[in-house]
Amino acid sequence: MATVVKKPHALADIPMHYCPGCTHGIVHRIIAEVIDELDIEGKTIGISPVGCSYNNYDYFNCDMVQAAHGRAPAVGTGIKRANPENVVFTYQGDGDLAAIGTGEIIHAATRGEKLTTIFVNNAIYGMTAGQMAPTTLMNQVTSTSPYGRVAENHGFPLKVCELLSTIEGAVFIERASVHDIKGIINTKKAIKKAFKVQMSNKGFAIVEVLSSCPTNWGMSPAKALEWIREKMIDFYPLGNFKGENMEV
Repeated sequence: MATVVKKPHALADIPMHYCPGCTHGIVHRIIAEVIDELDIEGKTIGISPVGCSYNNYDYFNCDMVQAAHGRAPAVGTGIKRANPENVVFTYQGDGDLAAIGTGEIIHAATRGEKLTTIFVNNAIYGMTAGQMAPTTLMNQVTSTSPYGRVAENHGFPLKVCELLSTIEGAVFIERASVHDIKGIINTKKAIKKAFKVQMSNKGFAIVEVLSSCPTNWGMSPAKALEWIREKMIDFYPLGNFKGENMEV
């Protein structure tokens, strides 16, 4: 019988620790498939964040480095500059990238660092009990906004792709989602191009992936995917913000 689907070699053959319905695992597989297809496992170095995916160094067969909270772009900058022939990616959540790491990501983009950032946005702090994050939607209930996010108390959600698209050193910016099959396919296309941008020495590339957190959203896995489609995409529109027609 012909093999139709198989586990990517770049993905380790061990169970993941994520909650049922969490879509981090989908994003991990996409990254591993891209690494396999580009044949770069032996030259890829990933930067693990602080957050639910803190130990994703266990899940990838390429080299991985653990960074302090929010500092993955700084760590990635050092690794890439010391090893320019390697392919370096950071994997970060919204609390990691858009809160404590806001300065790091903005200045990595400003410098045009030749990095690939995978930004997983589930609009909440997933690891530490579901607090409000910079990306939490208006009126969204969290453990620290029990009556919903309101502008006069909490400010407005941070739109990372829109913000970074104003920075000259950021050359490829796209927002995708993993809430359905079409979204997963488009996410893979975006991540693959982001890696190619780095391999072509074009500049900084980031792919934001809208993701679910059923546990802290208080929803079933199926309902959480619906919530991405019905709520998140309306506020965080999918699509390319920069570099769509770039040749790599």
